[in-house]
Amino acid sequence: MSATVRMSGGEAMVRALIAHGIDTVFGLPGIQLDHLFNALHDHSNEIRVLNARHEQGTAYMAFGWAQSTGKVGTYAVVPGPGILNTGAALSTAYGCSAKVLALTGQVPSEAIGRGFGMLHEIPDQLGILERLTKFAGRADHPTAIPPMVADAFRHMHTGRPRPAAIEVPMDVLAEQAMIADRPAVFEASPHPEPDPEAIERAAQALGSAVNPMILVGGGAYDATAQVRALSEMLEAPVVSYQNGRGVIDERSPYALPHPAGAEYWTTCDVVIGIGCRMQPERMMWGTDDQLTVIHIDIDPVELHRIARPDIGIVADAGTAVAALLDAIPRRNAKRASRADEFAALKARHWQRFHDICGPQMVFLEALRRALPEDGLFVDEFTQVGYVNRVGFPVYGPRLMVTPGYQGTLGYGYATSLGVQAAHPDRPVLSVNGDGGFMFTANEIASAVHHGLPVVAVVFADGAYGNVLRMQRLLHDDRVIASTFTNPDFVRLAESFGADGRRAETPQELEVAVREAFSARRPTVIEVPVGEMPEPWDIIRPAATRGVKTT
Repeated sequence: MSATVRMSGGEAMVRALIAHGIDTVFGLPGIQLDHLFNALHDHSNEIRVLNARHEQGTAYMAFGWAQSTGKVGTYAVVPGPGILNTGAALSTAYGCSAKVLALTGQVPSEAIGRGFGMLHEIPDQLGILERLTKFAGRADHPTAIPPMVADAFRHMHTGRPRPAAIEVPMDVLAEQAMIADRPAVFEASPHPEPDPEAIERAAQALGSAVNPMILVGGGAYDATAQVRALSEMLEAPVVSYQNGRGVIDERSPYALPHPAGAEYWTTCDVVIGIGCRMQPERMMWGTDDQLTVIHIDIDPVELHRIARPDIGIVADAGTAVAALLDAIPRRNAKRASRADEFAALKARHWQRFHDICGPQMVFLEALRRALPEDGLFVDEFTQVGYVNRVGFPVYGPRLMVTPGYQGTLGYGYATSLGVQAAHPDRPVLSVNGDGGFMFTANEIASAVHHGLPVVAVVFADGAYGNVLRMQRLLHDDRVIASTFTNPDFVRLAESFGADGRRAETPQELEVAVREAFSARRPTVIEVPVGEMPEPWDIIRPAATRGVKTT
């Protein structure tokens, strides 16, 4: 049994974080967190603090850390406006099932809920956090902090991962108490074992399928070997949209871009969704009675959220697919290779991407050539970024970070700094539009300050391009609030001490990115562009069968 020693609530928090393997906290200090940051200072040989220039930056960095590693990304900010500034990042982590731990302070304990107007006081801060996280709690005494940290980690690692939050009143962080020198570490609840009967039914359906299809999401990131084996066993294509990219190397003919998957959907007789919602496929491509749907998810609620599957399996992706790999062979039809068929389908759609969105595609292909195989790509909501959902091959799991269905404009650059902090020796590419980039362009200062050599590309057209297009085409040219004035991004980068470059063509961009990766310095590359073709015909194909689920 661990000995107890006298320590502050802040010290108890830091020791609990270290015990749970946290070695980096993204944070901004403030009076309500003084004793937490004092303890972080005293343990700086065990846990580092990377600050940012805005609270949203700390939370996006934690999100980038979590999404690119699969581990917990942690940030700490003051209460009230501080934690509210991180709300978009928390909602993005929630939507992407990312393990992000938010730490925040509170007004003094005796003032909580009294409406005195204390510094940073907001009504029911804990209630707000409860709606953006899987677990949220308030520690009312220093002795409550270590078990609450363990509880937060247990929730993040049990079942469906999602963010957690802990608030601690400022007086509790300062208070001294006798606390175990070595905090207890959480014990994750075991994942549910897949129902053997459901596995048998799924194996029978897949084994007899003529045109099976595999859909994967972020829940399959840790089941890459099993998914590859399933694809080989069934001669089935693997399709993903945003999260889930790279579960199998997308240079493989069996990795179909999402629009090619929509075409294959017309003849698909059995689809298995692994760790994904299957939302765009079922709600946009359509379903009918000739399609058997198998759904594997760790979250039982997800199985029935959009539509009830024919076969639902509540389990961890790797465990469930491993069970299928054992059960399918004795039921599997004899299958010839379909590599040439899928390669041709893929090539046809690749050409279509070029035909419809040629300007975006040539830039994406230049970026793909410049980014090494192990490089990480952080996208954004921009004209090039939209097309990268289908037109930028991803070679492995967690090598592309996206905001998923949240569509969080402006998340990208700050997120890429967290990705770089987690992978200091690997190249990180951030692709932005000028609109989104300016949401967190102030974090160039953080990149320079912490030596994070992210290469950020900014496609500059002087507008929120998608909004501008909609105003012109869908709303009788009612253009309002969708254009803006840009800085000189090269000079902006240089003013922070980063490298600034400008590239006018895809060829110049490829050279500039390669040189920036070699220099290993924070870099911003401005790419002046005009209006680009509308991408939605390839990104959101029309229904290809049955009726849409609404």
